[in-house]
Amino acid sequence: MPSTLDRTDRALLAALQDNARLTVSELADQVALTTSPCWRRVKLLEDNGYITGYQAILSPKSLGFGVTAFVSIMMDSHTKEIALAFEKRLLEIPEIVACHNISGRYDFLLEILARDLESFGEFTREVLQRLPGVKEIYSSFSYKAVKERRVIPVSEKHI
Repeated sequence: MPSTLDRTDRALLAALQDNARLTVSELADQVALTTSPCWRRVKLLEDNGYITGYQAILSPKSLGFGVTAFVSIMMDSHTKEIALAFEKRLLEIPEIVACHNISGRYDFLLEILARDLESFGEFTREVLQRLPGVKEIYSSFSYKAVKERRVIPVSEKHI
């Protein structure tokens, strides 16, 4: 599917990824289209799953989250039922802002926001340790974010 993107599609994706608040007119100007074809192309990119949504990028620090933790989880069972129960429960916990099922010693890597270390400790005891199938928890803490913004490469050399 990525090979169907032309230069204009890539330019649209890059522009929207940089600033999703652009009007169709501003976006059209950036990619050298008129507004109607620009709108149709963006709609097609959405319909084909290249654009899956739009959201504001919030500042955890400004919102009172002083701790970012990366938590590795080892499961005590690898049955489908336990995995589904674990994943379903994760989706309900707002402090867990990202989760990946990973290879290696641990099964899952979570990114978690907490107000401070004390509240993170309480969260670990009261929430993480009670998740279905959890055997081991290993936590690391971020000193600072070096590259926070998740920007997907859209240039022709990347896809």
